Amino acid sequence: MQRQHNDRGLVVRNTGSSYIVLTDEGQEVDCKIKGNFRIRGIRTTNPVAVGDRVEIRVASDGSAFITAIKPRTNYIIRRASNLSKEAHILAANLDQALLIVTLAHPATSTTFIDRFLATAEAYRVPAVIVINKVDLLEDEDDKALLDAVAYLYTSIGYRVIETSAVTGQGVEALREVLKGKVTLLSGNSGVGKSTLINLVIPGLNLRTAEISASHDTGMHTTTFSEMFALPGEEGGFIIDTPGVKGFGTIDFSRQEVGHYFPEIFAESRHCKYGDCTHTHEPGCAVREAVEEQRISQSRYASYLSILDDSAEDKYRKPF
Repeated sequence: MQRQHNDRGLVVRNTGSSYIVLTDEGQEVDCKIKGNFRIRGIRTTNPVAVGDRVEIRVASDGSAFITAIKPRTNYIIRRASNLSKEAHILAANLDQALLIVTLAHPATSTTFIDRFLATAEAYRVPAVIVINKVDLLEDEDDKALLDAVAYLYTSIGYRVIETSAVTGQGVEALREVLKGKVTLLSGNSGVGKSTLINLVIPGLNLRTAEISASHDTGMHTTTFSEMFALPGEEGGFIIDTPGVKGFGTIDFSRQEVGHYFPEIFAESRHCKYGDCTHTHEPGCAVREAVEEQRISQSRYASYLSILDDSAEDKYRKPF
């Protein structure tokens, strides 16, 4: 008869077919899943996520299975694909999420930024925006764009850090914000996420990829989410995620979307109707604020795009 023993640990890597668990004793164990894990009926492509605290059972032959997931303090998900009603859990038990963006080579769209921020708000994960590669913004128009984007998100209440791996600008501020926390890092491919992680964790040497000259987009260097320990006494972890082209929201009701845009939510208290969707209703304070430029046109457009996501027939199941 095979002898088994149970352990507890932290999921630090998803390899696609299995999960690497760092046990409380400090060992990394390659685990498969035993049982059926579901979260509130949401269909997910990965029932276990990096950042999950789990119980595992290890057999005498060395094979190991995750048998239980401890309750999550939070998690953050995105739509697995545009044709799917399934979600992909990016990570669980987060203190914060950092979105790495660039305004050139490649340019991150404000729609992508806003979708990420709205998802972070929905799952109660504090978000910070890191504008990377600021050394490439040399002419006056580029610098004016940087100032405008930084001002927009700061005025809403988000922390914005401007960084450059080339000059070292903002890297110390980045280290400070990461200290002692479990942080999800996300962003489009090619924004320099791996390069920044290599600066923050010396010796890690994550693979970085050249930007595609023909498309000005990044090549994928990370395939699955992975957790890395930060150096220093205060500790903390970074969770690196695959570069994503789009950020599909999921499971938002049309009535809730406005709650995930802090400035829209604040104005909505003055709308004539309590269930105002801020699209056509008379006496809408939000549309008035957009017209008066107290709410930015780009943020309102992002709000409408998520409303469109929430339409009942937007993501029909394939036959």
